[in-house]
Amino acid sequence: MPTTNEDAPLSPEDRARIREGIAAAVLGGTQGLAESLEHDPAGYLRLVDASSVAAEEAGRLLREAVQGARAAGHSWETVGEVLGVSRQAAQQRFAAKAPITEAGGPERRILTPLTAFNEMAALAEAGRDGWHLVGYGALYHEVEASDRPWEHTRRPLAGGGRQRRLEAEGWIPVGEGWFPWRYFKRPLHRDDSGRSDG
Repeated sequence: MPTTNEDAPLSPEDRARIREGIAAAVLGGTQGLAESLEHDPAGYLRLVDASSVAAEEAGRLLREAVQGARAAGHSWETVGEVLGVSRQAAQQRFAAKAPITEAGGPERRILTPLTAFNEMAALAEAGRDGWHLVGYGALYHEVEASDRPWEHTRRPLAGGGRQRRLEAEGWIPVGEGWFPWRYFKRPLHRDDSGRSDG
């Protein structure tokens, strides 16, 4: 895959902005945390807790970003170069585990291999045939059989306002999101002719 300016490493300024943004989120994400550090020793324990949440979330975002890069067609070698590690180290740390499906209940299938560029077409086809999204990960979506057609959409992870609007329109969130996307589904109703309406 050819390298473009977008593939180049982040500039020092970009890296500084990200670091400052994380620090601001840690300090500003908890009511009164920054102010408590001036006079309350317990504030530092809250700071540790908030920093732990930020580290956990950053780790999750990194895992999902790596899997997104893989889904977009980038090799483990290229991912390793960006992370400053070997291909083997990147693969060992970030390779997705096989999904676990529940025994019993409705039939489930794994749609794979999928990429960020073909997953929505695969979900549209599965949805027309009565399959709906129940899980996902790197290069796959897990779908479950039902007696009706479904539609699926994905939206960039964003504030709760957008999600509330989608839910008001009947969209059901699936999972917690797979950075940078949040997935939704909703059933379609059939009229007497067997056609689906939206």
